[in-house]
Amino acid sequence: MALETSAEAPVPVRTVLQAVGGWIGRLGRIWVEGQIAECKKRGNTVFLTLRDPIAAVSAQVICTRAVFDAVSPAEGARVVMFVKPDFNATRGSFALTAVEIRAVGIGELLARLEKLRRELAAEGLFSPERKRALPFLPAVIGLVCGRDSAAERDVVQNATRRWPAVRFRIEQSAVQGPYAAGEVAEALRKLDADPEVEVIVITRGGGSLEDLLPFSDEALLRAVAACRTPVVSAIGHEQDSPLLDYVADLRASTPTDAAKRIVPDVAEQLALVTQLRDRARRSVRGWLDRERSWLDGMRSRPALADPVREIERQAEQVEALTRRARQCLDASLTRAGDDIAHTRARLLALSPAGTLRRGYAIVQDADGAVVRTAADVSAGQRLTVRFAEDQLTVTAEHE
Repeated sequence: MALETSAEAPVPVRTVLQAVGGWIGRLGRIWVEGQIAECKKRGNTVFLTLRDPIAAVSAQVICTRAVFDAVSPAEGARVVMFVKPDFNATRGSFALTAVEIRAVGIGELLARLEKLRRELAAEGLFSPERKRALPFLPAVIGLVCGRDSAAERDVVQNATRRWPAVRFRIEQSAVQGPYAAGEVAEALRKLDADPEVEVIVITRGGGSLEDLLPFSDEALLRAVAACRTPVVSAIGHEQDSPLLDYVADLRASTPTDAAKRIVPDVAEQLALVTQLRDRARRSVRGWLDRERSWLDGMRSRPALADPVREIERQAEQVEALTRRARQCLDASLTRAGDDIAHTRARLLALSPAGTLRRGYAIVQDADGAVVRTAADVSAGQRLTVRFAEDQLTVTAEHE
């Protein structure tokens, strides 16, 4: 039952601690799972620090030497304990008293990792669509690795050998043990917050399944998925496959392979530039040769080889056409003149003037009418006699 207190009626500390102890005692014995972060042996008693496998939470565990030696777990090992929660009212401290300890087997670890893998895959954290491409030549490379580790030397030396001007921002952290996942996640957050870092490499050497467990930690995996910077996983050897490999944007089989993936080889790039430059030179030369051949072909044509000759030919053609036109016009005029002469001759032959020149005359009365017979003329009528060149007026008389 809750304690009834007030400012006027407080209860002493011992009463509060006794109540807390009573409430904790009601929990009874329970099974708990965790990772041994620290182990100290004092006489027949062993003091353990049991860390939560995901959250940054730990608890003190006390057990006898016999209970501990039955399993003899090492620091960093995952265990399942049958414990009784105890609260020491005198010192105000909380601890778990272990009655039995069981080591978590490899098969059970693999089953739990497989379950976590399926859950994260269902959330889409392993989807290829969310993976980002690495920059061709990152200005600064972030590196998360162990302190003075061989993996760090492999990445730095191989990357520098491939591209001497490459720069690194190195964050060293624990890569094994109960605190590894938290330290790696913190180092990852620092590098991701640096605007100059364009790619982050998380690396360590090979090891057993238990050694690589921090890189399958759910909190670390979600931190990697939330990064804005592309992340490269280079954990262990080719056969090692922590869950970090699935979440990272790129998986490298070894630290050396990671160095080859994140920076290009300067010798290869120079060779490629030389090859492309030669291809470009050959292409330009081929184009110039084709254009030169086309130009030579155009220049060899008669119109361009001797342009004056073409003008002369056209001038000759114009002169020939001019002569032909003149000849046609002269012939047409000659034929027209002949036609006119023939027509004139016919007209002259048919004209009355011609008849008059042969000795004939035309007799007309005063009105100008032609007198055709003598009966048409009366005595004393004045008549006009027209000749070829002149005319004569006469007076008619009847016989």
